[in-house]
Amino acid sequence: MKKLCYFLLIVFFFVSCSSNEQPVTLTENAETYTLDNGIVKVMVSKTSGDLVSLRYKEKEMLGTWLTSKNEPDLRRDPPGENLWGLNRGMTDHQYGFWSHDAMGPKDTQAAVPSITIDPKSNNGERVEVSIKGISNGRKMGTGPGSDGNGQFMSDIEIRYSLGKGESGVYTYSVFTHKPEYGLTVLGEARFAAKLNDFFDWMSASEKHNFYYPVEKRFIDKYVLTDLQSENRAFGWSSTTEKVGFFLINPSMEYMSGGPTKVEFLGHRDTNPVAAPTVLNYWKSSHYGGATLTVDEGEEWNKVVGPFLIYVNSENSPEEMYSDAKEQAVTEAKKWPYSWVDGVDYPTSEERATVKGTLVLNDPISAGDFTNLSVGLTAAEYKAVYPDRDSPSINWQRDAKYYQFWTKGNSDGTFEIENVRPGEYSLYAFTDGVLGEFLKTDIVINKGKTLDLGNLTWTPVRNGEHVWEIGIPNRNSSEFFMGDHYNDPETPIKYAELFPNDVNYTIGESDFSEDWFFQHVPHSIDPDAKALPYRGVPAEGRATPYTITFDMNSAPTGTATLRVAISGNGAEQIDVTVNGKPAGSIQDLIRDGVIPRHGKQGIWHQRKLSFNADMIKEGQNTLTLTVPAGPLNNGVMYDYVRLELDD
Repeated sequence: MKKLCYFLLIVFFFVSCSSNEQPVTLTENAETYTLDNGIVKVMVSKTSGDLVSLRYKEKEMLGTWLTSKNEPDLRRDPPGENLWGLNRGMTDHQYGFWSHDAMGPKDTQAAVPSITIDPKSNNGERVEVSIKGISNGRKMGTGPGSDGNGQFMSDIEIRYSLGKGESGVYTYSVFTHKPEYGLTVLGEARFAAKLNDFFDWMSASEKHNFYYPVEKRFIDKYVLTDLQSENRAFGWSSTTEKVGFFLINPSMEYMSGGPTKVEFLGHRDTNPVAAPTVLNYWKSSHYGGATLTVDEGEEWNKVVGPFLIYVNSENSPEEMYSDAKEQAVTEAKKWPYSWVDGVDYPTSEERATVKGTLVLNDPISAGDFTNLSVGLTAAEYKAVYPDRDSPSINWQRDAKYYQFWTKGNSDGTFEIENVRPGEYSLYAFTDGVLGEFLKTDIVINKGKTLDLGNLTWTPVRNGEHVWEIGIPNRNSSEFFMGDHYNDPETPIKYAELFPNDVNYTIGESDFSEDWFFQHVPHSIDPDAKALPYRGVPAEGRATPYTITFDMNSAPTGTATLRVAISGNGAEQIDVTVNGKPAGSIQDLIRDGVIPRHGKQGIWHQRKLSFNADMIKEGQNTLTLTVPAGPLNNGVMYDYVRLELDD
């Protein structure tokens, strides 16, 4: 009998543990919705769509926003709900918010709150609330770049969704530009959360995973940027409270800039209290930025998210970060989420799979692929601005449309899943091959698998390969000190390390030791120093990089110098051959990578053709010179090649 009772007790224990997930509940008052599943409890403002509270393990994870007069801002904080008293003196948002909220500037169209998934209708399995702001032709958004009068003419709907047993809440935002709305341009756009001051460990990436208390608030935040595509889970944890707060992107389709986009994932706010901050920038101006313009009369919408605001608890920051990364893998497998409804968000059955095989047709490059990236994006298009010419926008700077990228295999095969129906261009790039593959006019039908078969990629060549420096890989990591890009003092160190500038001999020199990765003006200011957010504005003289090479005979025809650039602040690169001017490489894209200590910006290639009779039999020199100016005005090369059509 005792054994039977013991057995029943064990059964009761496991049944109780397996059913301890509480049903989701929703309560509301005039100012807020409160979503609760027994694990997390979140409060959403009905007027702005801001996340004004997120409680986990009885702890408030977010900070609170107060005016400089130490009084609650009742326009954003619910009356009577200022419970936490953190970070007094703030003059900015201080909790979770979309930079383009559903309210817009003061005294504009009131937001419309609604319940889009009622937990009463599904036995407490899921709740979702919506806060929708109607533009009516007025600009919305009070985030970065806004003058307080709004920034972007679009209806904005913000949603939060909480499921039973989930350790976090999902959020997404829907932007809708109606045909009757005018021309509008989006500045920076992101979701941000400013956290409770007990968060002291930031985990943005493997590189930036460190103890970051308020005492270290003076770090130049631009040293903390990372590749978004490689870091799907990022956030903060607390060494004292043993809790973590992370943002998780289950998909990158709604983000800008594709797989090479570098961005902030977290830092300490620059205001006096230095709040721990986590950011999901889906469109920014950093490192060349991205573009989103919508023309007058154009009908356009975009769903940004859903992504997960994830909270957890472990013994150490490393364990919490590891758990968040595991959760990111789980979330990616769930994408697209089955519970999203009522917005332009195709279901799994409505999406398509696109596959194919790239075949490299090149006399020099190996047939296998290394680090192959393949993506479906909008075709290159013109962005319409009210006050300047319309630039051409490709996937690197596009934030208007969706992008779908995958890593291909070494044999060139690839498969891209969960693609929205529509018309796309297919791009591909790989280490070791200059340029990129492009196939246009690809139509994706609803719910269909598209097999593109073999796709022959013939890289552009302007003649015989004479010499090369570097590896075409979209960054400067292979060059000397290429892993020191986030040291603000790096441009100054060039003059110390290369007092006679770079002199590189083909066949003898090693670009990992003899080619400095930042080709910057040579510092002539003994007091030069890096300034936060400004790089090194001190002046430098013109800097020549001299390349020496031998020729068995004097060539004829045309020589073509091809330069791939991964970051730039220079107006031009002057070129001489054997001491004589051959021309300048111009029309360079400036992206702020050097002054803001970046790894890479807007990749682009340029070429300069000149008469091959400038090259002689025997020893020759070709010199690349960055003009004199601020040390910020330099170039980061990806790759340099000389070709001859003789």
